[in-house]
Amino acid sequence: MITASNPWQGHNFAVLLAVLLAGVPTVLGTAVYLCSRFTRQARLRRTPSAVWRDASLATAAVALALYVWGCLHVLFLEDQEQAEACERERPEGTPTLVGRRGDFIPLRLVCEASNGHDYSVVIPDYINPSIAVLLLLALACALVSVLLHHKQRTTTRKKG
Repeated sequence: MITASNPWQGHNFAVLLAVLLAGVPTVLGTAVYLCSRFTRQARLRRTPSAVWRDASLATAAVALALYVWGCLHVLFLEDQEQAEACERERPEGTPTLVGRRGDFIPLRLVCEASNGHDYSVVIPDYINPSIAVLLLLALACALVSVLLHHKQRTTTRKKG
């Protein structure tokens, strides 16, 4: 027997919990590692490549922290509260709501209207754009780190 899926779904709780249980320790562990890079011994061995690598890690960790923050907004809302948020933030002229869905990428809770339009609620508007910019910055820093590391290794080989 085939059953229609529930149009009033939010985020999958198991996935949401897994993201939070993996994300929080990852952010904390990365923060501890980055703080360890400020010790005297670490500063003495610092290379340009390592600085860019750490900058990449820091921006990626901030992006993950923002993602976890957005997930926390969803976690603490029950279905009824999510439905109330959809009604409260419904744009003027939007007809009857026919469904709700939770997307993880980009992180959003989407309210669907009968005219085919939808809109996001609950998750702050700054979360997804900030994550995108931070991940691009992390990628750029990682690329600079790789290029500097490669340059350092080829220079060392030529000298030796």
